[in-house]
Amino acid sequence: MKLENTTNTPSLPGRSYDDACGAAHALNLIGERWAILVMRELMLGPLRFSDLRAALPGISANVLTQRLEGLGGIGALVKRKLPPPAAAQVYELTPWGYEAEPIMQALGRWATRSPLHDPTLPLSAVSLMLSFRTMFDPARADGFEARIGFRLGGEDYMVRIAKGRIEAAREAIENADVVFTGTPPAVAGAVYGGVKLAALEADGALEVDGYRTIANRFITLFPLPPKISAEG
Repeated sequence: MKLENTTNTPSLPGRSYDDACGAAHALNLIGERWAILVMRELMLGPLRFSDLRAALPGISANVLTQRLEGLGGIGALVKRKLPPPAAAQVYELTPWGYEAEPIMQALGRWATRSPLHDPTLPLSAVSLMLSFRTMFDPARADGFEARIGFRLGGEDYMVRIAKGRIEAAREAIENADVVFTGTPPAVAGAVYGGVKLAALEADGALEVDGYRTIANRFITLFPLPPKISAEG
């Protein structure tokens, strides 16, 4: 007996896999190139079109417009106007859109185990913040409480760690215990690549202001999962 679709299903942004599996439908919804990365950049709050272009330098304006329209069409984001004095048009994830973060985290952890993963490729500030939320090890942070500020590409971000939990947000960093100023790849080099803070500072890639002991402890809290063997 064939089930009948009695819902008023909206059109999908791309070609359908014609498969009832939930994973297949997820790919129908956000499987188009750039779609999931657009959602990633919106995970820390609404952004203007120009902000998204800057965070995703490889995407064209035309493709970004298509992806925003497609994600809006499936109910993952909305477009709204900020109140004065900003009065700018921004794109923002819906509550359902924000629910995709655990999916991105699982994909990120899974894919990081691949020997083909190239950590030297460009990295956005939001991607770095989300990586902290993904790779954070509560056991390593036992007894550690701190407010870590980041100045990355003209934007400020704050990471709070307390009671084995981590929060990361785009916000002012006046009360931070330590502030990292530089580029996302430089910070990632210290956190994930094992590059010494002193070496990054000597090269001018990074500035670290504040409590040095907190900075040194912070960069140890995000262990990467082991790579798969050559045989898989």
